[in-house]
This record gives sequence, C-alpha cells and structure tokens, in this order.
Amino acid sequence: MQHFKLFVLLLLFCISHAQAGRMNPALMVEDMAVNKVAPPAGIMCRDCAEPKLANKPLPASSSRVWQPEVHDLATWQQLSKPMRDTEYSKFVIDLKTNKIYFVDSNVFTLHADFVVDYLQKIPRSRANMLAYNRNYSTQKPQYILGYLTHYPKLNLNNITQDLWTYSFWEGDTITAKDISRAHKRLQQTFTVAPLVFRPDSSAQEQEAKQLKPFKIATINNNQIYQALPYQAFNTGSAIGRLVIVSPSSKIENLSFNEYDIVLLQSSYPDISPVAGVITTQFSTPLSHVNLRASAWGIPNATIKNAVQEFKKLDGKQVAYEVTEAGYTMREATADEVAQHQKAKLEKAKVVMPEADLSAAALLSLKEISAKDANKYGAKTSNLGEMVRAKLPMNVQDGFGVPLNIPDGFGIPFSYYVVHIKNNQLEAIIQAMLANPKFMQDASWRKASLEALRLSITKAPIAPETLKKIAAQWQRQLGGKGVFVRSSTNAEDLKGFNGAGLYDTVPNVKDEKALEAAIKQVWASVWNLRAVEERAHFGIPHDQVYPAVLIQTAVNAAAAGVLLTADIWGHQPTTYTMNAKWGLGMRVVEGQKVAEQILFDFSNDGTRVISRSDESTMLVASPQGGMVEKPVPKGEAILTEKRAKVLGVLAKRVTKIFNQVDVLDIEWVLETKDGKDVFWLVQARPYVVKK
Repeated sequence: MQHFKLFVLLLLFCISHAQAGRMNPALMVEDMAVNKVAPPAGIMCRDCAEPKLANKPLPASSSRVWQPEVHDLATWQQLSKPMRDTEYSKFVIDLKTNKIYFVDSNVFTLHADFVVDYLQKIPRSRANMLAYNRNYSTQKPQYILGYLTHYPKLNLNNITQDLWTYSFWEGDTITAKDISRAHKRLQQTFTVAPLVFRPDSSAQEQEAKQLKPFKIATINNNQIYQALPYQAFNTGSAIGRLVIVSPSSKIENLSFNEYDIVLLQSSYPDISPVAGVITTQFSTPLSHVNLRASAWGIPNATIKNAVQEFKKLDGKQVAYEVTEAGYTMREATADEVAQHQKAKLEKAKVVMPEADLSAAALLSLKEISAKDANKYGAKTSNLGEMVRAKLPMNVQDGFGVPLNIPDGFGIPFSYYVVHIKNNQLEAIIQAMLANPKFMQDASWRKASLEALRLSITKAPIAPETLKKIAAQWQRQLGGKGVFVRSSTNAEDLKGFNGAGLYDTVPNVKDEKALEAAIKQVWASVWNLRAVEERAHFGIPHDQVYPAVLIQTAVNAAAAGVLLTADIWGHQPTTYTMNAKWGLGMRVVEGQKVAEQILFDFSNDGTRVISRSDESTMLVASPQGGMVEKPVPKGEAILTEKRAKVLGVLAKRVTKIFNQVDVLDIEWVLETKDGKDVFWLVQARPYVVKK
C-alpha cells in the first residue's frame, strides 16, 4: 500500500514532553557532523556513516520546485512522485501568511528540505530544528506540513474510481481546527479532483470525528486497504502450473505440489509448499500462508481480479512475477520450465542439529536456555532464554514496562521417543517412510499420516510418566489452566523457521485433557502440512522430535504478532504489529483482516494500516478449551500507548537475541482491573537467512 511508503525514513523522534518537539535523527546527524559532535546514544539513522552536511547546495529558485496552485494533471505530474500504484507529493501552508506551497517531491525528499533549506535558508542547528519540529505539535508556530496522494482505480463501494487524499505524518498531533484550515486552503488551490482527508494515526482518527460540522469527507486506511486492487506480500518470480482453486474448496481437500502456482479465492490457515501464491482476498501479511511464502522465497500477492485476468491460463505452465510496482503472468516456454525444475532439484538442504534424547528432567523455563534447544526444542529454549535474561522475575526497565512471560516447564524429546517405543509405533513409522507411495501418492501419504496420528493419540502415556508430568503441573503451576504447546527440533533453523506447522492445545484444565493434549502435540509432528513443508526443505522426517511446553494460560483480551521490521515500507526504525481481539490463533490463520499497525520507535509514531474486521473472538472457557463471543464495538486494539509498550518490549527482546536480523514475537494482552498487562509467549527468527 503506497501511502504507507509516503513518509520518508527517519522522520522524527520525540525530544521531550516539555519541549513537545520532534527531531529528525538524520537532520541531527548532519548537524553533529558540522559541529564534530557525536550523535546521542540510541539515535538510529540511515546516513550515519557518511552524513550529508548542512551546507549542501540548495535547488536553484524556479517555478519548477513548487507551485502556488494545482489546477491540471500536467502540473500534478510535474510535482508528484510515482511509487508502486500511487502518486504522491507534499504541501506546506504558512500560517502567518496563509500562503500554500505545492512542493516538488522529486526535488525535496523531506518537508524540512523545503522549509528549512529552501524557504527559511537557515542552518540546521539543534535550536533551528527544534523550532521547525514544533510544527508537528498541536500548537503549530508557523507551518502545516501535509501530503497529497493519488490512488488510481480503487474499487470503492463496488465502483472503480480514482481517490485523492490529503494527510499528515502519523506523529503530527494536528487538531480538527487546523485540518479544517488546511482543507479550506486546499479547496481554493487544488482543483484537479476533490480531496478527502485520510487520518494516519489513532489520534488523527479521533480528530476526524470532530470534522462533521465542517462537512469534510474522510476515509480511513482500512477502507483504502480493502479497496486496493493489488498488494505485494513477497516479491520474486517463479515458473509453474497455474492452479485456480474454487472458492468452495475445503482445506482438507487441497493438494498441491511444489511446482504449482496457486490462485486462492478463499482464506486458508495453511497450504503445502508451492511455487507461487495469488489470493483474491486481502489478509494480514503475518498469516501462515503469507509467512510460508516468505519462508519459501516465492512470489505472493493479492490480485483482486486475478480469476478474470488469468482464467485462460488455468492448468498451464506460466511465468509469474511480483514486484513492488506490479505483477506479470504469461505462458512459460518449455525451456523456462526445464531450467526452473532443475534449479529446484539443486536447491540447498537444511542441516538438522543432532537431537539429545537422553534428557529426562522436567525443567522450568528459568532452568532452560538457548543451548537446550537440542533437548526441549526451539520455542521452549527461546522463552527460557528470555526468562533468564530478565531475572529476577518481572524486573522493570527505565520505561516501567515488565517483561512478562507466562510460567511453564518443558517436556523433553525423550518422552516422545519412549511413547513411540512403548506402543510399538517405531516400525510403523519406518515402514511408512520407506514405502515409495509416501513420496509419489499424495492420497496415500495423507491417509497414512492420519492413521499414524490416530495411533499416537490413542496409545496411553505410561502411568508413571503422566503422574510425573501432572505432579510438576501442580507443584510449579498450581494446577492452573495451561496451554500445551509444541516445541520441536525442526523449527527456527537456518533456512527454515517452521512457523505454524505443529499443534497447540489451549486452556487445558484437568489431567485427562492434559494427557490428550500432550499426545496431540506429539502427533502433530506428523501433520500433513508439516511433513510436506519439511520435504520441501529436505529435512529427514525420522530425525524430527517433538518436545512439549506446558505453560500457564493467560486470559487474553487480545493477542497478536510483532515483527521487528517494517513489512510494508521497509523502514529500519519501524516495527509491524498485528492484533485481534481474544486469543491469537486467528491472527496467523489469516481468515480475516487483522488490525495492522506500524510503530516507529525512533519517534513513537503509530500509523494505522487497517482495523480488525472480525465480529467475534475466541476466549478461554471456564470449563476448558475456547468459546466464541462478540468483539468490543468500535474500539481500537492497539492504541498509541499500547503500541509504544509493545515497541519497548520488542526492543528489549532484540537485545536478548542480538544475532537475529528480524524477530517474530507473539504477544498476549490481558486486562486486569482496567490495567493492561502484556505477556510475551514466543520469539523466533522471522526469516532465517540461509
């Protein structure tokens, strides 16, 4: 979505509440270079290595770099900058003179470039930049700084139409009065098309509610997101057979091979490995299908009219490419098909670390560290590392935000091995894997795996083993409701993260349910999607072992996923946050659009991409398991305050796992007596580089 890329990297960070000023780190670095002063600790900037000095040449004065009015498309084209499927430019209103400047965005990257360097012609000293940045505050000393965006051919209310919007930086605390003033001035000077106000933050959404008396039309980012005809989730190219899947197809009936390019008309929680993905419905970028495509390194996009556009290619070998700017699909040549399949066969295999099957202790998280992944699995060992890094429990940092992790203990791989041997299932597994049909016949493979999972779950856990686990549950966790979670040695590996392959059983309340849940988690190592995913990456199935994490259940008001990266605009100081009401399963299922937020930790800016469109949520039942109930009406899940808290927590976790480029962090929000409590329940590499 291009309007999420309109704001240039490193806009501003908060200097202090007293000053109410916001400073651009990049501008500060330029000033530091001139005065030979080191930048303050914690400032992230793109140009630190070779700062651009404040005395850089200014553009020559001419009518090309700004216009006082825009009345035709030719003038707009001169001033605007195309990016993906939109065009954007900037405007500046001088509150002292009421003069408006439509700025050439091909010349001036930042508003500051135009205002400070061109209009004011003053040095970028700290004092001058503090004064400039107060124009993003509620009381603006001189300027309103805004953006104009043109979205061609949006499908709004089932009508294809162009949309023209004006907006302000998400950290701008502009008031309804100043929005109205900007709107009136734009109406007088911009006549190419009617302009609609687009709020970019929760605070601006609240101000937009005050605009009704001014009769100012507004549109939110969620509406635009839903109306966009195209969204690239993972760029790249592929050759394969196009398979258009009927919208009525059930997930249990889907069967693909890794040379298929699939066109999905319904949302699915997961699919087997394929060569490319096209969807006709938008979902969160953090759904399992989208995460799969990212891990597989395949092209993946939402193209709303894909069925009509590509139906003549159904069943044919096609060349499919996704870029930020658009997509292409055409019939592939025989040579292209042969070369692509050869490259697939020569792909690198994932190296499996050797599992330690000798560990037998039921250890609490505080006794487990990252080095224990070969005994307790990656999920458990990563959480243990986080607990150990924050001891004593719930220690607070300078922000007063505790790093909460639900208490739990790990059941090592060896318990699964004993269960398989005690119930004579080892020979069945070996025979299944050795049968040529396992690789050649998808239906036989699916039926064999179903039978194996049933055998694992029907076989009883040894009484002394179950008694030992139940005793640990009572002793350490007080017998409270727990989540029984998978934690295998076949996830979070170099080149393979395995997200969502294995089962989690929520809100287990009694010993009988605990036994059933443990066996379900063990059996899930033989889920069809897990087996096909591992086969895609060359992971030997007979070397995969499931551990189990027994973890105290949290009464979730909301839950979601945070990436320590900007999945939309690729800005290095921005995190991507997804959220839904209730338990977090539905965020990764991708069945509905999640609430999506971008949080810039350099300036505490919170930008709204979409709000959750679900009408119900999953919550824990007092009797065990989950129940469905209506979601709170009209409430944002991630307010600016909550987004900041999550950002602080994520920064702390990045310091624990400082060797990982991008982290995928799962969180749960609990509300106690009207107060928010955030719990972190997983941290893993988002995309592990080969």
